[in-house]
Amino acid sequence: MGKIILTGDRPTGNLHIGHYVGSVKRRLEIQNNGDYDEFYIMIADSQALTDNFDNPDKVRNNVLNILKDYMACGLDPKKVTFFIQSEVSELTELTYYYLNIVTFNRLKRNPTIKTELALRNFEGTLPVGFMCYPISQTADITAFKANIIPVGVDQLPMIEQANEIVDRFNSIYKCNVLKRCEPVLPENEASYRLPGIDGDAKMSKSLGNCIYLIDDSDTVKKQVMKMYTDPNHINVSDPGRVEGNMVFTYLDCFCTNEHFKKYYPEFNNLDELKSAYQNGGIGDVKIKMFLFNILDELLTPIREKRKELDSMDDEYFLNILKEGTLKARSVASKTVLEAKEAMKIKYFE
Repeated sequence: MGKIILTGDRPTGNLHIGHYVGSVKRRLEIQNNGDYDEFYIMIADSQALTDNFDNPDKVRNNVLNILKDYMACGLDPKKVTFFIQSEVSELTELTYYYLNIVTFNRLKRNPTIKTELALRNFEGTLPVGFMCYPISQTADITAFKANIIPVGVDQLPMIEQANEIVDRFNSIYKCNVLKRCEPVLPENEASYRLPGIDGDAKMSKSLGNCIYLIDDSDTVKKQVMKMYTDPNHINVSDPGRVEGNMVFTYLDCFCTNEHFKKYYPEFNNLDELKSAYQNGGIGDVKIKMFLFNILDELLTPIREKRKELDSMDDEYFLNILKEGTLKARSVASKTVLEAKEAMKIKYFE
């Protein structure tokens, strides 16, 4: 079996730099290395509706936005199959079958579900669809027999549960229809889950703690200057803490030794800068400007490409999604037929 890759995002807003270091950067590396047989990127609009069911315009309006963000980063529709989740009905059908082999208690134990429930504060309004999205995600993966899943560390429990469903299905129906998968994490551990600029565990538009890939230079600088640092580092001469200091958290994710040569030649690497900051004598504005220069260097080509894409007709992007979705549907339909045959519910040729 070859290398089949599946990944995706919910179209609830533009991609931010947390998405970039958490998954998009890894996708680009895989695409550019070409070490795969099939590469699918799903725009997960059905999943987005589980907690935006009363605001479908938000989801629909962001489908093309997220595709343009992908392409602005360098993901290429000639090398990657982009598709829309809701347009592949086979995914819904597989989800329905898998619902029967997962207990509600197992879903409640999923750490990712627990975290997401706490963040969204559903209380008595929890949609069943949201609770079941690990099962839906398993359908997405198994429909394409994907065995490599680029994800952030927060998604590891989802991969674990997906493999449980695969093993249980194959065991119950005495088959080998479904394939296990393995996660591929960012190379840099600091990128596993990038906090918001205020230190909050989740980036959110409503909290204003994001830096988006399409933000202009002034906006990026403004957000960097707002970053939470060390509240006790009042004077330049004061020793500073790097733990929990968002500027250093972001530097861990984004800076390289080359950046020091360009923007901060007084130091050779991040370890030297951290040590100097801890000893006192470096102001927060100085390190924030260093981070801004790094981020602006990364984002400038992305935002320029995005402007170019925005000038193009929407029909161009819809055709990319239509072509990719037709391919995805063709592949997923074969898996559904194999699953139904194993379940002894395939009655007609």
